[in-house]
Amino acid sequence: MASRSLNRVTLIGNLTRDPELRYTPQGTPVCTFGLATNRSWQPASGGDRQEETEFHRIVSWNKLAELCNELLFKGRKVYLEGRIQTRNWTDAQGTEKTTTEIVIDNMIILDSKRREGQPIGEGYQNEAYTEPAPAAAAGEPVVVPDEPKTRKKTAKAKEQPAAESVSEEVNPDDIPF
Repeated sequence: MASRSLNRVTLIGNLTRDPELRYTPQGTPVCTFGLATNRSWQPASGGDRQEETEFHRIVSWNKLAELCNELLFKGRKVYLEGRIQTRNWTDAQGTEKTTTEIVIDNMIILDSKRREGQPIGEGYQNEAYTEPAPAAAAGEPVVVPDEPKTRKKTAKAKEQPAAESVSEEVNPDDIPF
């Protein structure tokens, strides 16, 4: 009897480096970047507030990879959804290596930062993109960024609500998830 399982990751954090876009030999775009998430707590025994930062390797594929490369940059705050994946490989010296990464299928930009030198009014803010499932059924909603603050939708698709902006003053402990 088969049992059910779930591999789902939800992260809100800041990019630690600019995205890196590459292509597989078959021409499929793949984008990688780093994300930092913070956690803080007050020890039960009292004392100073403690904080730790976790660093994540993020991978996106296809159209989402191209969008991540175009819209994201170091320091940008994003909401990501995906799955955790562990890979093994052998490096050039013959050493076995293992890496754990988050393969995303949904990305929402949570701030309105611009790249240095980018004119006001250019760029996307609070845009959402969900990678279509590989075998998506006809009529399922697919959100594709078109122009800033606009969205396209496929036939029979319902428009999804826009994400709310998260200000820098929000304490991560106040976020319910």
